[in-house]
Amino acid sequence: MHTPAPYYDVLIIGSGGAGLSLALKLAEHGIRLAVLSKFALTEGSTFYAQGGISAVFDAGDSIESHIEDTLIAGAGLCDPEIVRLTVTHGKSSINWLRSQGVMFTGEETASGEFKLHLHREGGHSHRRIVHTADATGKAVSLSLIERAREHANIELFENHNVVELITGPAENSGSPTGRRILGAYVLDTRKQQVKTIAARAVVLATGGANKVYLYSTNPQSSTGDGIALAWRAGCRVSNMEFMQFHPTCLYHPEARAFLISEAVRGEGGKLILPNGAPFMHAYDERGELAPRDIVARAIDAEIKKRGIDCVYLDISHKPETFIREHFPTIYQQCLDYGIDITRQPIPVVPAAHYTCGGIMTDSHARTDIANLYAIGEVACTGLHGANRMASNSLLECLVFAERAHIDLAGRLPEIAPPPALPAWDESQVGDSDEEVVVSHNWNELRNFMWDYVGIVRTNKRLHRARNRVELLKKEIAEYYGNCRVTSDLLELRNLVIVAELIIRSAMLRKESRGLHYTLDYPEPDRSQPPHPTILRPVKRAGRNTYEMGD
Repeated sequence: MHTPAPYYDVLIIGSGGAGLSLALKLAEHGIRLAVLSKFALTEGSTFYAQGGISAVFDAGDSIESHIEDTLIAGAGLCDPEIVRLTVTHGKSSINWLRSQGVMFTGEETASGEFKLHLHREGGHSHRRIVHTADATGKAVSLSLIERAREHANIELFENHNVVELITGPAENSGSPTGRRILGAYVLDTRKQQVKTIAARAVVLATGGANKVYLYSTNPQSSTGDGIALAWRAGCRVSNMEFMQFHPTCLYHPEARAFLISEAVRGEGGKLILPNGAPFMHAYDERGELAPRDIVARAIDAEIKKRGIDCVYLDISHKPETFIREHFPTIYQQCLDYGIDITRQPIPVVPAAHYTCGGIMTDSHARTDIANLYAIGEVACTGLHGANRMASNSLLECLVFAERAHIDLAGRLPEIAPPPALPAWDESQVGDSDEEVVVSHNWNELRNFMWDYVGIVRTNKRLHRARNRVELLKKEIAEYYGNCRVTSDLLELRNLVIVAELIIRSAMLRKESRGLHYTLDYPEPDRSQPPHPTILRPVKRAGRNTYEMGD
């Protein structure tokens, strides 16, 4: 007897700032929601975000200035209307978070008003980074989780990894694919069982894909799941060549992906060589406050030119009380590794940090599939262009959660419930007796992506990477077709798709722009207006998923 699939009005895949913000807003309308988290609720990128959220609060700042800074950082590829939409909602987004219990750093004025403390970061012409010391993401994440746990209309599912999206035909939907979302197949990783979840609408809020690289500041969950799921379902992706490398990740043999916030440079931290000599002004007149792509390339160039392991970030000239007050998390973490940042410089290297491209969406967060939305880092809205400006990411999460909320709240009554969905069929597969295949392929993928598709690229490196990824795709597809799914296998299957999307996008861009820097085309192409890179999946005859076109 067929057991009906669990049914919700909205299924949100991802429990970071974007997903939980949307869930809390929709729940106020009496909408029944499920929120899936691949691991624990606190294991998304939001929880680990240090810097803060950009918004105009200072009297000397302006919306126009924030827009201009964002457009400059985006190197000609930002959508000006999306930039304006996002920036103008900065203050209201911060105020909403405060209403949810987020305690930002600041002080009461003589008149009794609370004044936010504002950091300045790379690319910003003013202080406009609202923060909670140096652990803003943690404060946001914990507050939203607490609120979500309390809400009767929200069901939270930890340790649930999506296997595949379920779609069906949708005539007259206005969708470019002619299809609508029906739900998803989901692996309960504790029970090792795949369940079917039906929903009127599905929202992808799964974060980025930076674990495709050997070195990353991101948590283990950032494996490009939402991008790969949407691609296999038929959605276009855009600007995948623009992978942002954060300039300053702690370099220590025992440290794993610990980020040294850009705010350290914003408060006067200097990048120096092992001999103590500064070097950033040789690369950009803005020095340490140049956009991240410039700083990351400068550090990469110095490391390669001099044959050194790392460079150093020095904030020790500031008073000890200032450092400990403004950067308590960084201070303590470095101290745990034997580095006293009040007296010593911090060894740092660049690491993959943010996915500027992703699933193409409109200004309401809608994708190419009817009733499928994407918000946060998984989406390509047009805000970041060729390079995300510091602390615009959490802002984007909040603003587009609100945009999706407005659209969904108005449209849900018109969306028909999905039909009965088939159960997941694993009758033709067996248990794997070679798990080493997954770990070896994972390591190979991340190594060649770091070597060939990293901060500096060439045509030859990209061709090598494409050849390697095509071989890996075949191996992984064969393994997936014969073995029961595991969380590691799902992540590997998604990562290899994301890797190919990055490589193909990079090969299409015959210029250097923003985060995409190639020695074969070291200058921007001025013969035509800047344009996004758009990849469209192709439906192969007799196959159930979309694939890369020739």
